[in-house]
Amino acid sequence: MSNYDYDVLVLGSGPAGESAALNAAKHQKRAAVIEQNALVGGGCTHRGTIPSKALRHAVKQLMRFNSGKLYRAIGQIRKIPYPTMLSVAAGVIEKQVDMRAKFYSRNNIEVFRGEASFVDDHTVQLKLPDGAVETISARDIVIATGASPYHPADIDFSHPRVYDSDSILDLQHTPRKILIYGAGVIGCEYASIFSGLGIKVELINSFDYLLAFLDDEISVALNYHLRDMGVMVRHREEYEKVEADDNGITLHLKSGKRLKGDALLWCNGRTGNTAGLNLSAIGLEADSRGQLQVNKQYQTDVANVFAVGDVIGWPSLASAAYDQGRSAAAVVRGKETVRYVDDVPTGIYTIPEISSVGRTEKELTEARIPFEVGRALFKDTARGQISGEDVGMLKILFNPDSLEILGIHCFGAEATEIIHIGQAIMKQDGPGNTLRYFITTTFNYPTMAEAYRIAALNGLNRLTGY
Repeated sequence: MSNYDYDVLVLGSGPAGESAALNAAKHQKRAAVIEQNALVGGGCTHRGTIPSKALRHAVKQLMRFNSGKLYRAIGQIRKIPYPTMLSVAAGVIEKQVDMRAKFYSRNNIEVFRGEASFVDDHTVQLKLPDGAVETISARDIVIATGASPYHPADIDFSHPRVYDSDSILDLQHTPRKILIYGAGVIGCEYASIFSGLGIKVELINSFDYLLAFLDDEISVALNYHLRDMGVMVRHREEYEKVEADDNGITLHLKSGKRLKGDALLWCNGRTGNTAGLNLSAIGLEADSRGQLQVNKQYQTDVANVFAVGDVIGWPSLASAAYDQGRSAAAVVRGKETVRYVDDVPTGIYTIPEISSVGRTEKELTEARIPFEVGRALFKDTARGQISGEDVGMLKILFNPDSLEILGIHCFGAEATEIIHIGQAIMKQDGPGNTLRYFITTTFNYPTMAEAYRIAALNGLNRLTGY
């Protein structure tokens, strides 16, 4: 029997922490979790993925109602206040918390409420909500504290008109116009959401293109459709200062422009939640964005201290965090070879949504790898025409000689679901990973997945010159 209180102590109950604790417990390790908030689930459940995607779903339903031919017969466009839309997310969060709390109780994982900080590499001090202090020891410790929106020192986030991607979920009115600074994934998603509610949106992007890591064609399509929804997209702009008063927000840009709105949503980066952990007690130091460095087994420079999830930075996805937590727990229990998560699909919940896996046209061209392209436009699929989801496309990049699939990029309805069909084929070894799978497999009709067959035939036809 160990002299430690637990075999594994996990700091944080988001996707990374939850999966680490559950994996350890499933393999007969004594596991415990420290969560500083009143309810389990972490930022993903309460401030990130779950509420924002539930909000997006509600907005998309409203857009479908207002744009459908059947609904237009009613003769009146429906407008729903932003706080009312937010109420939809509350029910989903409650279900998520209930489900996750049961995971811990069923697996005899004790959950402590309070703030954790290191005493040494095996001991954590726990500050309880009532101010009392306890210490908990463990053979191995997993840091899964997540991340928070980055706050520049010269912007007053306490002002009632200034929001970040967490506090925007507390907005209690519907602004007429909102300024969104930062056109990363979160900024683009919220630009879609607010525009879908009929709110004027100005999206300020510091770079030349939206989401430049995407395939060029997809990035251009996103830019077009955001503008088509009424979003004013401004590229190559940086802020100089922000003025906020009772009458509104004025965002001063270095280019000399002055943008005015009713609210500002700041979406320019995130910071790892490490400031209160007293990392110096174990000889660790976070970088300038509060993130920790780890090796391929998710160990920090302290061998028995691991870090997973958003606190280590890229890819900062809930899907990746689950797998990272499992890998860290596997190392803890002695497994020598574990998966280092570096091949996750991209999932962006704009309206329409975006997803991709594999390499882009630009990456292949720069690497001098020959490729050909097969496309399927959703407007040409029967399912897209029936459902009214006719915006977007599926694009397959493949080797023209072997027909090996090199990348798949999807823009449109259910893109984040559709991508997994292609991902599964790309994971196959040898001849299984080729365009021929989609030619020789019968797909249900009508479905959005049929786009794979259309794209594959389109690609093969290019090889013959027709």
